[in-house]
Amino acid sequence: MSDPFGFMKYPRVNNPYRPVKERVKDFAELQHVLSDEERRKQATRCMNCGVPHCHVGFFYSGGKAVSGCPNDNLIPEWNDMVSQAKDRAAFERLTKTNYLPDFTGRVCPAPCEVACNEALHGKGITIKDNERFIIDQGFKYGWVKESGLPVKRNGIKIAIVGSGPTGLSCAWRLNRLGYDVTVFEKDDQPGGFAMYGIPNMKLPKGIVFRRIEVMKEIGIKFVVNTTVGVDVTAAELKQHYQRIVLAIGARSARDLDVKGRQLKGIYQAVDFLTLATKKVVKDGTKATKVLAGKKVLVIGGGDTGNDCIATAVRMGAKDVRQLEINRRPPTYRLPNNPWPEWPLTARTGYGQEEAKELFGGVITDYEMTAVGFTGQNGLVKSVTTSKARFHKPVPGTEQEQDVDVVILAMGFNGAEQKYLQAFGVDQVNEDYTSNDEQVFVAGDARRGPSLVIWGIYEGRMVAEQVDAACQVRV
Repeated sequence: MSDPFGFMKYPRVNNPYRPVKERVKDFAELQHVLSDEERRKQATRCMNCGVPHCHVGFFYSGGKAVSGCPNDNLIPEWNDMVSQAKDRAAFERLTKTNYLPDFTGRVCPAPCEVACNEALHGKGITIKDNERFIIDQGFKYGWVKESGLPVKRNGIKIAIVGSGPTGLSCAWRLNRLGYDVTVFEKDDQPGGFAMYGIPNMKLPKGIVFRRIEVMKEIGIKFVVNTTVGVDVTAAELKQHYQRIVLAIGARSARDLDVKGRQLKGIYQAVDFLTLATKKVVKDGTKATKVLAGKKVLVIGGGDTGNDCIATAVRMGAKDVRQLEINRRPPTYRLPNNPWPEWPLTARTGYGQEEAKELFGGVITDYEMTAVGFTGQNGLVKSVTTSKARFHKPVPGTEQEQDVDVVILAMGFNGAEQKYLQAFGVDQVNEDYTSNDEQVFVAGDARRGPSLVIWGIYEGRMVAEQVDAACQVRV
């Protein structure tokens, strides 16, 4: 490292969040970036630790996931290069494994940082912010486009179904290897969950558009508003493409089977976030008053629930509350959850912070669930809640409260089976192959709902499997 004692000289400084009362007025990005000088100090904090747990990767021990980056990212190397102002070299090392750091540098929960050796007794390195700096330099100086160009085309056509992080990562790698890649997307814009599942203030859609535009410039084709099985058949794809990669995500959302579920005003989280993002893309980032005077209830925790809270706040909601069926996590690590495991502790998300400051009181009720809705003229007007134990309602604890909008953010069950069935896929293997040698499956569709960085990794790995199957190397 350029200075193995840097972590003792410089305190950790994150990219600062805009003040709550300022940022809730728009859908613009949450954070400001540090100066280049300060960024290099932050990179210098990466110490000569010997065993960098930041990129050890996820593995399972006693049923628990140990932290670290699952994508083989060469974190200490590019931190050192940033500290020495060798940004081009840092870019080359970063993008050797991570093809979409412009996404992860903004939305990844950064398990690498909590696994950092310095995090054992202090604060880990600002790995995610450093990563964002590197890729922004790459776009600024044109390195991204240059790094994605193939040396030679081999004339082999590959179809990718789904344009989320897995599909984009796979397309980037296969294009570099010389394949003619076409990505099919059922929505009106490429990007998958990165486009419509993450709100603009967290991942600006200009960042997604920037990435897609570069991918088009280096030869990757995108076909939008196209649903496989409806607008194009599996047989047609198999006829025109030598290999097909299904990167369709895990979009089968969990639902509530309770009385009144059919009432209008009850949305699945992704549907709600999609509507909000489409309005931002069309009309700009200024906050709206779509939910003015409305009481909003978000059912479900996690990042998506937090994003829904923040979105409702910017839409002018009168009040926003949240139900979480799980028990509130402890405020500190328990003995059975030591470093470098991901800390199973209570955290306040940016949306929860905003709602608390604006509306006051307890925003999130833990060990609570909804057991029914009532309405008027087909619109939801109230919810019946109940305490929950072991994810089951506790009889006799029901209470009713007024509500105008309900958002279900309870996670996902897995891939939508109709797309796998359209290709006759009934077996998906660890090496991304399926029972059909022409069809591969990767990302959340294979492993279940997971992090963006896992999607990028799986896209990279399935691309290598496709290349091996085609037995062609450029």
